[in-house]
Amino acid sequence: MDLIKQIIEAREFIKSKYDGKLDVAVILGSGLGKLASEIENKITIKYSDIPGFPESTVAGHAGELIIGDVNGKKILAMNGRFHFYEGHDMSTVVFPVRVIKYLGVEKIIVTNAAGGMNPEFEAADLMLITDHINMMGGNPLIGANYDELGPRFPDMSEAYNKELRTLAKGCAKELGITLREGVYVPVSGPNYESPSELKMLRLIGGDAVGMSTVPEVIAANHMSMKVLGISCITDMAIAEGLEPLEHSTVVANANRAANNFVSLVKEIIKMM
Repeated sequence: MDLIKQIIEAREFIKSKYDGKLDVAVILGSGLGKLASEIENKITIKYSDIPGFPESTVAGHAGELIIGDVNGKKILAMNGRFHFYEGHDMSTVVFPVRVIKYLGVEKIIVTNAAGGMNPEFEAADLMLITDHINMMGGNPLIGANYDELGPRFPDMSEAYNKELRTLAKGCAKELGITLREGVYVPVSGPNYESPSELKMLRLIGGDAVGMSTVPEVIAANHMSMKVLGISCITDMAIAEGLEPLEHSTVVANANRAANNFVSLVKEIIKMM
């Protein structure tokens, strides 16, 4: 089926459950689903019920779309995302973002769990993403371009909206939450990085490393959406003395950061 027709089919299914205005979308990364419990007047839709959506297979990702109210705003939350390393192609990874845009959403907050490569960071810190370096070995825009979605060669000079970043920093200051800033580097995964890989990623300018987010950010920018990115630093990915890491540790540290994360995102939504 043609991509635009697939997007419209998914949109119409979601609109059959809720056909009102949506102010902002939020993609919740590993272990960051606590925000979902803060949403009021919820409408929950399983990914498996939405045409064109695969099922999320990763622990810490619930695999559901939630529409509801947060601080007076109507939000659409993706409680869990799709990853390149699950075997999905890039067009599938970003398909939900395409649908979100077609639902009329112009602003999106993308979040993730990430390893902190900047030695000034600590586990359970929050990092405002200022930019990214795509090291995934793929791009969701490869292939035929659909002019209805965006231009063949989209600009990425401000992939993470400056205005929204300023807003986020102000909200963090108001709440007394330390908000780091840095460059996010995505790799394909699913293995964690070797010490030499971490040295290289740090050398090229990375502050945090993960396995998601950037495909969605590229697709959102392709469609002229305003993007805000926040990483939860769930472990320290420092090459020297690197210790073995398990996904359960990532989720546990994301849970440690959950209260600050939820408070910050709710305040940002309120002020948007």
